[in-house]
Amino acid sequence: MDTMAKGNNDDKTEPVATNRKARHDYLITDTYEAGLALEGPEVKSLRLKQATITSAFARAEKDGLYLYGLHIAPYAFNTVHEIDPLRARKLLLRAPEIRKISGALATKGMSLVALELYFKRGWAKVLLGLAKGKKAPDKHESIKKRDIDRELRREFKNKFKG
Repeated sequence: MDTMAKGNNDDKTEPVATNRKARHDYLITDTYEAGLALEGPEVKSLRLKQATITSAFARAEKDGLYLYGLHIAPYAFNTVHEIDPLRARKLLLRAPEIRKISGALATKGMSLVALELYFKRGWAKVLLGLAKGKKAPDKHESIKKRDIDRELRREFKNKFKG
């Protein structure tokens, strides 16, 4: 019975870092979950939630996809060699997914941005969004839609409350 209880907790994902601004600045067309190739002290630093992904993006290269702009603060008790906090980190995906993403990135105006960083079953994962940049009018439209939805929810709540 105890193993079943542990199994349920393994799937629980708690975000280490989120990029809330990405959904405002970009129109997310597709999302992908990728593993990260990290070193030991980086994982320990992530477990302490010392990461920033606000400017993180991925780029396709000859031997796979790499994540740039992910800042992982240096681990305080690191006894290994110094690790650059902004170094490029390899994304771990299956070959068909890499080909599909690379093809999409070849399209003009498309980019791959990091949306969320979390642990899943003990492994560090990043949620990537295939994105197209929004223009200023599109951003205003998103804000209007959000405000209207909020107002409707408020009216609906008040109508049935009293």
